[in-house]
This record gives sequence, structure tokens and C-alpha cells, in this order.
Amino acid sequence: MLLLDIEGTTTPLEFVTGVLFPFARAHVHGFLEAHAADPAVREDFARLRDEHAEDERQGLTPPHWSDTPDAVTAYVHFLMDHDHKSTGLKALQGRIWEEGYRSGALAGDLYPDVPAAFARWHGHGREIAIFSSGSVLAQKLLFGHTPVGDLTGFIRGYFDTTTGPKRDQQSYRAIAAALGFAPADVLFLSDVGEELDAARQAGMETALCVRPGARAGTGPHPVVSTFDLVCP
Repeated sequence: MLLLDIEGTTTPLEFVTGVLFPFARAHVHGFLEAHAADPAVREDFARLRDEHAEDERQGLTPPHWSDTPDAVTAYVHFLMDHDHKSTGLKALQGRIWEEGYRSGALAGDLYPDVPAAFARWHGHGREIAIFSSGSVLAQKLLFGHTPVGDLTGFIRGYFDTTTGPKRDQQSYRAIAAALGFAPADVLFLSDVGEELDAARQAGMETALCVRPGARAGTGPHPVVSTFDLVCP
């Protein structure tokens, strides 16, 4: 079983930070004005309201909260500016990106070796799952709208921070259990050492994905620079 991170592992970080995040930021207010009454968006509001209250309890100074597009937009911008791994933010971003993908304004981006690796692993009977801080919806959209077509048929499962933090070993135990695998039978690939540390503590095999231009760093995890070398 292969468990994959997205940013810096299957997908260039520049696509996330330079395309997806700016798109969400630019379109959040208009999206909220159009969809503020939708039940799913109201659930995102509720998550964000709870996170806002927690920010205040932690002594942070987020912008004033109210259930209005203006106030929620301001808080979304605050979360993005501070790179908060907010579940409510990630869910809302996914809905905004969904409109972008459906309109053709967005298309997913992958490293060139990824589609062939997915096909090879699938052909060898190896299952694939994704664990990303982006929402499950955002994950499905990215792999469903790639330059080479829809790759979601290769992917068995998707996990986001509703399962747990990516640097918490219990998250990886929960993922293995959900997939029906012993942790030792799962190989987790990520470009973040702390995530790999947590996965290894949970009993998984690990590999540090170092794409061209990234610094390899040091640590206990085997290093791979291309999926061509992973389960060839």
C-alpha cells in the first residue's frame, strides 16, 4: 500500500502556492455571496466560527467575526496569511476550487513521473491512498482534472485533517486501520520530515520525496527524487 502526500510529492509546491491559493483568495468573497445559504457552506461557517473562537482563546488577534461574507472573507485571508492548517478553511477552499475546475479556469498539476507510477503500481496490484492537509474534495478535484485526464480511478482512499494532524502518529494508525492494512504494510511518501517521523512512529515504512530544486536535508528516511524508483 502506498500513502502519498501531495504538495512537493505528487504536485509542485508552486502550483499550490502560486495558483490554487491565489485563486481561492481572489474568489472567496464572491463565492460566499453566491453560496452563503448553502447547507455545506453553512457547515464551513460553523467550523470557521469555532476556529475563530479558539484563536481568540489562544491569544491571537483574528479579525472580528460575524456570519457575513465580508467578515468570513477577512478571517479566511487571516488564516491564509498565517498559513493556518484550518479544517474549515481547507473545506471552503475546496468548494471554491471546485467551481474553478468545473469552469476550466483551473487544471490540476502533477510531476511528470506521477501518472506512469500510478499506472505501474496499479498494474502490480499496489493500492494508492492520499493524505494531505487539503480537503478530500480538493484532492479529488486535483487528481480528477490533470493534463493527462482523470486519475482518481487509481486511488482507493483520500484522507485530510479531519482524520488528524499530519504530524501525529495516531493519524497514520487511523489511516492504516481505515484501509485495512497493518501500518508495516504501508509506505508513506512525503517531502516533510516531521510527517514521515510520525508515520514511522506509527509503524509505517517511509521515504522522503526530494524533488529537483529542493534541499535533501538529513534524517533517517530513505530519499527518492522520482517515483520511477519507487516500487519499480
